[in-house]
Amino acid sequence: MADNKEYIVQTQENGSILISEEVIASIAALAVREVEGVYGLSSTSNFDISTVLGKKNLRKGIRVALNGEDISIACNLIVKMGSAVMTVAQNVQEAISNEVASMTGIRPARVNVNVCGVALPKTPVK
Repeated sequence: MADNKEYIVQTQENGSILISEEVIASIAALAVREVEGVYGLSSTSNFDISTVLGKKNLRKGIRVALNGEDISIACNLIVKMGSAVMTVAQNVQEAISNEVASMTGIRPARVNVNVCGVALPKTPVK
């Protein structure tokens, strides 16, 4: 493991379990997708439609910082037009926190949500 990734390390009786920051970012990104009123994630804090991430690289809209077992998560969120921004942001915080805790056994210390844009919901092409 000579890469520059950070890991949560949990020592067990027969060895150690390592969870990378990329795994935590993926868990958080999947949790965000399930929240009503979310249009998507952005790779930057400035909203530009070209920065909206597709399904394959959603985790690029999530930043994870690890300090021992202390997890801090930040995301750049784009909310659907007509949704209550504060409610959607709070629901995203709760969804990320709950899903990361459920899957890793560690509740994030902080989940920061940067609402960087509002967009019209995608309409199906006829």
